[in-house]
Amino acid sequence: MRILNIEWKAFGDQDMVDALLAEGHDVAHFPFSKEENARNNPEAEKRLSDTLRGESPDVVFSFNFFPIVSKVCEKEVIPYVSWVYDSPHVRLYSREILNPCNHVYVFDQETYREFHDAGVPTVRYLPLAANTERLDALGRTGNPSYRHDISFVGALYTEVHQLFDRMGGLPDYARGYLDALMLTQRKIQGYNFIQESLGPVMADLREALPLDPNPDGAETREFLYAQYVINRKITGLERTGLLRGITKRHTADLFTFDHGFTMDNLRNHGRVDPYEETPQVFKRSKINLNITLRSIKSGIPLRCLEIMGSGGFLLSNFQADFLGLFTPGEDFVFYEDERDLLDKIDYYLAHEEERERIARNGHDKVASRHAYRHRVREMLDF
Repeated sequence: MRILNIEWKAFGDQDMVDALLAEGHDVAHFPFSKEENARNNPEAEKRLSDTLRGESPDVVFSFNFFPIVSKVCEKEVIPYVSWVYDSPHVRLYSREILNPCNHVYVFDQETYREFHDAGVPTVRYLPLAANTERLDALGRTGNPSYRHDISFVGALYTEVHQLFDRMGGLPDYARGYLDALMLTQRKIQGYNFIQESLGPVMADLREALPLDPNPDGAETREFLYAQYVINRKITGLERTGLLRGITKRHTADLFTFDHGFTMDNLRNHGRVDPYEETPQVFKRSKINLNITLRSIKSGIPLRCLEIMGSGGFLLSNFQADFLGLFTPGEDFVFYEDERDLLDKIDYYLAHEEERERIARNGHDKVASRHAYRHRVREMLDF
């Protein structure tokens, strides 16, 4: 099968191309930019149409969903396969999502159910993956190679561009309401109620930080404020709060965009390259933390697949989709709250053989069932 790959510097792009080639497919490439993703861009549409006619692919593929690509594929009668790894991903709510050419895969079962219940037949569920062959080639873990006891790789959402912190002039009632809402949500894993709870303060939110849905989109204002503003703030508070609790007992290592973030007993290494350096962090850490972005409702974040695929030990918050793919206590470990997290850190630091057995199991299960080659077969099965 001939696949036209929409290239836009997506994480996993080369892993996907390697998997397509390994599965016997022919891959052509279409460089794509943010600027070309405007909903109305006749020049970009013509360039893609000309490429489709010249390359004659059987399928067009992209990470994340691009309405303009769907629009052109619908016109040219070519299947468009999209694998969405961002959450939230507001483009899913564009009218082009209904185009029959689409085969859109989301990694979060709750998001899939939302579209299924709304009668959208073009959206399906497909978990994310890891390229264990590439990760294994970087070297396996082992006692002599451990450099860190506890590591977290990811954004803290403390950077100055975060939307929540741009809001000024919120009335005292709205500020107190949001503070209470976020505090309550932080105590609950497995269910997010922020979007459905914003009604009493929506007018104040719009006054403090104007956000409007796309004119041809089905997303609501509540969706935008919940997923892009408040859930990110909750995640920032949660990640920094848990790190603060951990560092009262242990030294932890942080790899993040915010180079200036400091905390006692926390070593901030700054950003690391996702392809070469991040897997080495996973391999050389006794415990790798996952603290999921709150807008991911039930799905397994890419970080988790990369940790396990690298042979690292994963300690994660609870996400419902884990239970259909992995076995807690056998392939990974999850925590219920901060106290449980701290207790499990203490336990697994002290029980090396058990920790390393779980890490091996997680790696082997990803390699045997959840590598990119497995996902290629599943997504092209239609």
